[in-house]
Amino acid sequence: MNILLHICCAPCSIYPIDQLRKGGHRIAGYYYNPNIHPYSEYLKRRSEADKYSKDSGVNMIAGDYELEKYLENTTYSEALKNRCPICWRLRLERTAKFAKENGFEAFTTTLLGSPYQDHEVLRKIAVDIADKTDIKFHYEDYRTGFRRSTEKAKSKGIYLQNYCGCVFSKEERS
Repeated sequence: MNILLHICCAPCSIYPIDQLRKGGHRIAGYYYNPNIHPYSEYLKRRSEADKYSKDSGVNMIAGDYELEKYLENTTYSEALKNRCPICWRLRLERTAKFAKENGFEAFTTTLLGSPYQDHEVLRKIAVDIADKTDIKFHYEDYRTGFRRSTEKAKSKGIYLQNYCGCVFSKEERS
């Protein structure tokens, strides 16, 4: 199957790329993360994702930054309480749309590899998006490879961030 892989960062892409290849899929990466703040952090993560994609032989397309779109959707008091699912939806809707418009058969995300995300909510959002956009969502639980991805990233000198990416998660880590 021809799958578009939403990439949140280089370290999180390592295991999903390996697994999708083992499954015989053709893949391309899609880096769309308007949530990442500050912009210098966004550029650093994008650069690392691009380098790892090239090293692993995966074509990566980068979407626009669009910080304003992220902030429009997440900064009101009620939205702020549920910012992660809102953010996931924003990024995965764009990924699914890009996949559909560019001839992919399905989309998936490296976010499924993080033990820090609400996996079931993330999966429900992706399935809902797939139903609405009429493109298949390819589900795999990549959490089993999280430690291996982190170790491989460290051994290759890939930048490992210490917060999810948004200004709110950065503040929480301080």
